[in-house]
Amino acid sequence: MFQLGITNSNKELNTDRIDCGGSFKVKLSLTAEPDIITNPTDIVLVLDRSGSMSGSPLANLKNGAKKFIDIIDEATDNTQDGQIGHGSHIGIVSFADTATQDTQLVTSVEELKEAVDALSAGGRTNHADAFTKATQLFNPASTNQRVIVMFTDGRTTVGGNPTPIANAAKAQGIIIYCIGLSGNGGIDEQALNDWASTPPSAYVAITPDDEELETLFEDLAQNIAKPGATDIVIDEKVNPCFKITAVSNPTKGTTSLTSPTSLQWKIDELGAKGSEGAVLEFTVEHVGPCSGTVEVNDSITYRDRDGNHVTFPSPKIEVDCGIVILPEKCPHPVDITIDGCEDTLEFDAGDIGMESLGRILQLSVTLKNVCPNKRVALAAILTEVDSYGIEHKRGMKIITVPAHTKGSCRNVTVRCIKFVLPEDLDVSGGSTTSLCNQRKFKARFIAHYIDNDFECCNAIL
Repeated sequence: MFQLGITNSNKELNTDRIDCGGSFKVKLSLTAEPDIITNPTDIVLVLDRSGSMSGSPLANLKNGAKKFIDIIDEATDNTQDGQIGHGSHIGIVSFADTATQDTQLVTSVEELKEAVDALSAGGRTNHADAFTKATQLFNPASTNQRVIVMFTDGRTTVGGNPTPIANAAKAQGIIIYCIGLSGNGGIDEQALNDWASTPPSAYVAITPDDEELETLFEDLAQNIAKPGATDIVIDEKVNPCFKITAVSNPTKGTTSLTSPTSLQWKIDELGAKGSEGAVLEFTVEHVGPCSGTVEVNDSITYRDRDGNHVTFPSPKIEVDCGIVILPEKCPHPVDITIDGCEDTLEFDAGDIGMESLGRILQLSVTLKNVCPNKRVALAAILTEVDSYGIEHKRGMKIITVPAHTKGSCRNVTVRCIKFVLPEDLDVSGGSTTSLCNQRKFKARFIAHYIDNDFECCNAIL
C-alpha cells in the first residue's frame, strides 16, 4: 500500500559499529506533501493494455482508474461535479506494442472515463514508449506539480530500455508512482523500483490479485489529494541494551524523554503548504550485556489525525565488546516477585550448591593487546586492609587464558574471578556482631605469555 500524505520516512545511524559502552547518533526523518487544492497537479495515468490484461485484469483496471478519477474530481473542489478543479488536470496514456495519448491533460471526467472504457487488450509491452508519450503530455511552462502513474502487469517485451526515460522524467521534477499486477507471473519488481520515485516503499505497490487494483488506485488517489499530516506523534523506544543520553531540538515540533530508553516526538503540522521535511537526532549509549550485531529498535510507532500509515526502518549496529573468557561458570539468577500487600513469601529456589559461608567477591579484568595464538598466565592476588592500613592475604588465583585466533592483537576480558570471603576473617574494623560490615580490599594482577617467543610484547593489564 502507498503511504498517505507522508512521502518519505527514514531512520539512520551515524555509524555501523561501536565499542562496548560506546555511543552513536540516531536520525529520524519525515517528508510530507501538501494537498491537491493548494498544490495543483497534472496527472498522467499510464495504463497497460497488452494481451495479458484481457479478461478480469482489464475490467478491474478500468474500475480502479475511474475510481482514481472520481477521487481527484472530489478532492479538487469538494464535490464530484464532473470537472477537476483548482487548476489540476488528468491525462490518459495507454500502451501495448506502442503507446497512445488517449486524452490530453483535461478536466472533463466524462472524457477521461470514456477513454478508459474504450481500452481493449492485445499485443506486447512497450514501457519505453509509454513513458515517452506520458512525459510529452506535460506543459513545460506550467508550474503545476507533475505526476505519472504507471500501471503494468508484465516485463518489457518490445521497444527500448524504459529506465533512462523514467530517470530523465524524474530529473525534470516529475513524480512517478508504479502499480504492478504480478498475478500473471511476468512482473519485474526491480524495474518498477528503478522507475519509481524514491523511496520505492512510498511510490510502488504490487498485488498478485487483480481484484485489488481498485483499492490500490483508490489509495494512490487519496495519497496525491491528501494534505501532508497533522497532529503527528512518534513514540520511539530503543533496545534495553541502550539508553538515550541526549536529544537535540528537532527541525519541526517538540520532543520529550519518557524514560531512559524512550522518547516522544510531536509535530502539529507537516507538508501543509509545500513539500516539507522534519528531522530529529538523539544520542544513544550502549549499557547492556549484549554484543555482536544488535537491533537498535525495541519499537517505534507513528500516528496522526489523518490516518497516515508510516513505517520506519529498523537499523542494526555492531557492538564490539572484545573477547570474553569465562574461567568459572557464573551462577544463574533466580527471579522472585513479591506482591505489594504481602508481608511474607515462601519461594522454592530449587537446588543451590553451597559455595561458602560469607561473601563472594567477583572480579573482572581486561588484558590489553593480547597477541594472537598466545596463551596468557593470569594471577589475581587479593588482600584485605585493616583499620591500620595493614594488608592481610585473602587468596590468589592463577588462570590460563586460552589463545585467541584473531588477525591482530586484541583486548581480552576475563570475567567472574571469584573469591570466597568468610565473615569471621573481617579485619576492616566493623562490628564483630554484624554480617553487613563495609570491608576494604586490594586486588593485584600479574599477566605474562606462556607461549612467549619474544616477538611480541607481554600483555599489559
